[in-house]
Amino acid sequence: MLDYKRNQLLSLVVPFYNEGEALESFFARVVPILESIEFTQFEIVCVNDGSKDDTLQKLIAVSRMDERVRVIDLTRNFGKEAALTAGIDEALGDAVIPIDADLQDPPELIPTLVAHWQKGAEVVLAQRASRACDTFLKRVTAAAYYRVHNTLSELKLPENVGDFRLMDRAVVNALKQLPERHRFMKGLFAWVGFNTVIVPYEREARSAGQSKFSGWRLWNFALEGITSFSTWPLRSWTYVGLAIASLAFVYGTYIIARTMVLGVDVPGYASLLSLLLFFGGLQLIGLGVVGEYIGRIYDEAKGRPIYLVKRRYQERRLRNRLTGERRVIQMVRGQRG
Repeated sequence: MLDYKRNQLLSLVVPFYNEGEALESFFARVVPILESIEFTQFEIVCVNDGSKDDTLQKLIAVSRMDERVRVIDLTRNFGKEAALTAGIDEALGDAVIPIDADLQDPPELIPTLVAHWQKGAEVVLAQRASRACDTFLKRVTAAAYYRVHNTLSELKLPENVGDFRLMDRAVVNALKQLPERHRFMKGLFAWVGFNTVIVPYEREARSAGQSKFSGWRLWNFALEGITSFSTWPLRSWTYVGLAIASLAFVYGTYIIARTMVLGVDVPGYASLLSLLLFFGGLQLIGLGVVGEYIGRIYDEAKGRPIYLVKRRYQERRLRNRLTGERRVIQMVRGQRG
């Protein structure tokens, strides 16, 4: 098995969105590491997710100098989850590693991921040992999110694990069978399962540029994760309604008994208005939760593609070279057999 996997193709999948400043340092750091691994072949699948700066031009220039770099140019900005899906769909490798272009996930860890894969692991997770490079607010909210998600959902997400991981081709093929349009990739990665190994590491600061995830986008991303893998927000309103109905029954019984004993009095309007506003707010919150799920059903029912590819660079040339090399490897193996 070890010798077999050393003759396979490793695919690095990298989504790019306005990463022109970080692009040069990314390739300067990543390519030597990939060349040092005991693989005969590797490819870097770069997905341009509708960048508005010079990212695409720089990626094309790199691909012309190095045929191992392929560029997938999407028609517009579809978001990181869609871009990551596009890269995984396009990857040809027997093992696939998603990684961000900002170099917060150290590429020096890739040989360790590959070593575990060579020993038989089908998924190798890179887990952040600490989040010291993040702000205090982000650390607190991230920890709270993992606790909430893993409490509400039967699918447990490993804490402090992002998209940076190695996946065997069998795992990639399983992921490609999942048809949903709303893609919460961390959840999909966890859902498919397979034999998993965890490798801790220290996350670094961004090499250049700024994060594309604002607080609002992170909030929507968190909602996406919870609603994609849990129906508890819907079911919880059954219990909220049951509790309110029970309180109303108890209070109604008290009013009837009090009226029979003390007679009828004139109630105040302030308490009545407060109750109306309170229960009206609860109803609107419940409608909002239902709307979140209905909106996802609506998007899924339309059946639109997750992404659209405008153009591919270097694909045919690399495919032809890989096909020829694999035929040679198969012939050599046949002679040895």
